[in-house]
Amino acid sequence: MEERQRQKGYLHMFLNVMVLGIAFQLILNLSRPAIPLYAASLGASTMDIGVLTACYAFLPMFFSISAGKIADRFGDRLPILFGMTGCGIAMALPWFFPSLWALYMSQLITGFSSIFIAISLQNALGHAAPEGKRDDYYGWFSTANSLGSFLGPVTAGYLIGHVSYSAVFIAAFAVFVISFVFALRLPGQKRKKEQPKVGLTDSLVLLKHPGLRRALIGNALALYSREIFTAYFPLYATGHGIDVSVIGWILSIQGLSMVLVRFFMSRLLQKFSHNAILVGSILVSGVAFLLVSFTTNPVWLGAWSVLMGLGLGCGQPISMTVAYNSSPKSRTGEVLGLRLFINRVSQFTAPLFFGLVGASLGLVSVFYVSGAFLLGGTLLIKPPRKNKLPDYEAPKEPAEM
Repeated sequence: MEERQRQKGYLHMFLNVMVLGIAFQLILNLSRPAIPLYAASLGASTMDIGVLTACYAFLPMFFSISAGKIADRFGDRLPILFGMTGCGIAMALPWFFPSLWALYMSQLITGFSSIFIAISLQNALGHAAPEGKRDDYYGWFSTANSLGSFLGPVTAGYLIGHVSYSAVFIAAFAVFVISFVFALRLPGQKRKKEQPKVGLTDSLVLLKHPGLRRALIGNALALYSREIFTAYFPLYATGHGIDVSVIGWILSIQGLSMVLVRFFMSRLLQKFSHNAILVGSILVSGVAFLLVSFTTNPVWLGAWSVLMGLGLGCGQPISMTVAYNSSPKSRTGEVLGLRLFINRVSQFTAPLFFGLVGASLGLVSVFYVSGAFLLGGTLLIKPPRKNKLPDYEAPKEPAEM
């Protein structure tokens, strides 16, 4: 009877996390593809859009690891409620104040709020997943996220083309209201015992673990590429006369392809190691990025978007599993925060760098240079040939002082 209640609790947690994952990604992917186009309509330059895109990752660079420690100490429910509230405020700002400053503030608040949601959802799912099923649970979680990534851009494209930019933020705010109800249904957790205090240096020491380091770098490469694609592809496409609703579909089918590849993840994991899948996903994404720059045909652009989605769809759940499994049991949130910290550093620096590249050499150069970076980045995550270590293994707890 007690075991049945426990299983029921796990299922309840799993379903709530799935719904919240879809809602969170829907909020992000409704607003974020619209932001560069909205900013351009308000007179923003290519460099301005680079800075605007980087704002999303600015605050998380400083607070991601702390957000993970908060989840470890206070449980996952409160950080999720806090993050969802922040996202709601961020969506309301451009709705009420249609200006560039509101977009900048919205990006800053969304970025800060997102770290609490992303870390705590992954942490909650990791705690609920049975030991041997964590790949499957994170695979389904990534599928839920990808559904939001699919629905967001196509809905945003329709709303921009047929209603207005403000309608996008109204829709995102409506999703926040619904998702907040589901966040309230998450089980509360008692405050955990005080853990030994660890600083940033102690957190970064975890990167000495080769499997964890490769997973985090690989995930950062994949996420920055998607960030650049979401920010600059709409500008590239509109510059070649492609309709906004078509742009929305091209971005959305990337999310759909990320969903589809997840159904083959179990089979891939039976045939290949985590390392091999991670390297392959970055290679595929890099090739797709380069191919975008060689065409302006919407059909081919859609094909390269799908190819990029297939690569990203393989890499993200792998990095989540490795990050969680490589964590000391009392520091899982901290390690997921470290993962997010590295992601946000790449998402902050990349838009600024590529904004400068685009402003200096033209928009198409963004795709050339980013594709080359991704292909070169595989050298950082490729394991040694004679590496006999497992893909991941949890490092030891820090000694209590």
